[in-house]
Amino acid sequence: MDAKAPPRRLLAADEPAPVTVERPDAPSLFLLTCDHAGKRIPRALGTLGLDAEDRERHIAWDIGALAVARDLSARLDATLISQTYSRLVIDCNRDPSVADSIATVSETTPIPGNENLAPEDAEARAREILRPYQSAIGAALDARDRAGRASVLVAVHSFTPVYKGVARPWHLGILYNRDSRLPRAVLARARQAGDLCVGDNEPYRVSDKTDYTIPVHGERRGIAHVEIEIRQDLVADARGQAEWAARLETYLVAALADIEAAGVWP
Repeated sequence: MDAKAPPRRLLAADEPAPVTVERPDAPSLFLLTCDHAGKRIPRALGTLGLDAEDRERHIAWDIGALAVARDLSARLDATLISQTYSRLVIDCNRDPSVADSIATVSETTPIPGNENLAPEDAEARAREILRPYQSAIGAALDARDRAGRASVLVAVHSFTPVYKGVARPWHLGILYNRDSRLPRAVLARARQAGDLCVGDNEPYRVSDKTDYTIPVHGERRGIAHVEIEIRQDLVADARGQAEWAARLETYLVAALADIEAAGVWP
């Protein structure tokens, strides 16, 4: 019997790894993730049938999120794990079994390169992009557990100011599902200054169908966690990115102290 042929490769040897881990040995309790950090498309997939403008839009990546996460990582001296490839290739914050893990339409834009995708091609995207990224998060948390270190998971995202023609008023969204300990405390701290419109599970909310990082690595492990969404027009340049990294540092540190003082963490 002939040996089974190895699966066809998606990423070429000279293409970037799907995951970047920065400050892997950082001492902070916080571990940061950026699920939609990158906009790169593997060479084998061409442009997915999209023009250059669409590949730069919010449908392809979380604009400004990686820059904020990197600044926040430096401020907190915290590990940051980020994803290299566009969520249009495969959404690394979705279970690959969910239908829109590989979107055929994003907002109102058709994604021709994702239509009529063969199962083996969808599997290649999950195998070479999603799983290595999510495995890196799990491995980092496992290593901290073995070392007896507590972990606080923070997923950094950004959202478009206008979605399907509807303007969104929120500057910041605090997202969660089953565990509201840290999110409620961050929400309270963000609202204290009175200069922000802060969404409580707006413009999205965490669920098992729409998210992966928080349900799998936060909820299942029982560690404190929060998903943060910043409106993209506020973090489109270096000044805004630095401002929001500083804000998030303040909110997160204070919120963690608040839940510790309340006796609900660790």
